[in-house]
Amino acid sequence: MNIRSTGYGSVYESGYRFRRGPESGVYLLVLAHSRICFRFGGRKAVLPEDTLIIYDGSCEVDYAAEDESLVCSWVEFDAAGDSEFLEPLELIYDLPLRFADTAFIAELMRNITSEYYSMNSHRLKITDAMLKTLLLKAEERCTMRESGQASTAEPHYNLLIELREKIYRNPQRKWNVDLMAADVNMSRSYFQHVYREIFGVSCMTDVINGKIEKAKEILSETGCTVSQVAAMCGYDNEEHFMRQFKKIVGVTPTGYRKKS
Repeated sequence: MNIRSTGYGSVYESGYRFRRGPESGVYLLVLAHSRICFRFGGRKAVLPEDTLIIYDGSCEVDYAAEDESLVCSWVEFDAAGDSEFLEPLELIYDLPLRFADTAFIAELMRNITSEYYSMNSHRLKITDAMLKTLLLKAEERCTMRESGQASTAEPHYNLLIELREKIYRNPQRKWNVDLMAADVNMSRSYFQHVYREIFGVSCMTDVINGKIEKAKEILSETGCTVSQVAAMCGYDNEEHFMRQFKKIVGVTPTGYRKKS
């Protein structure tokens, strides 16, 4: 695989738009770390963080920052004699893919970028191996999406994306399964089934993750007490918040603030 250019955690201000015409044989992999606006054949979709898209050069590349700055990582590459590796992969091109946990993929992209710009004599071999690993991980997600089970979830994709954004934007709400299912007009059991299919985690796990992410933000940026942070994130019990925070983050809220 021949990497042409790469970047990790690139930040673009509100209003930025990247457009490029079709370019046969040139692939572009983009991982959004924030909300991102994609355009597909004239149709616009604003998608949340942890969205991945792989362009195969057959159509226009078009993505933008919407009403806030855009943070994303990207790798532009061509097969360069590795078509035997790339062609059999069951990748979905030019459509968004969602990962419940992008930590592994994001770390791969960070390492690819770091190694690509290093002076290491073996950097090309190392980046080639990491890019192939990244594509294999992407294929795993594509295979899940294309499975018979995933196809039943697809009609509800946009609704659930919007719901997930609400969950993360409003961690103070008393989210429960019945409330979320009603928001997308589904039965309780079907909603739980489809939510896990699309995001790979349960809806209540996402609720907790949203609360903890907001708590980390408040702890880092304000002087609010732990009790205040707990209340702002929808916890009635400060001790419960502290236990859950430590279980997920690995340190207490106070310890996290000291490290930030």
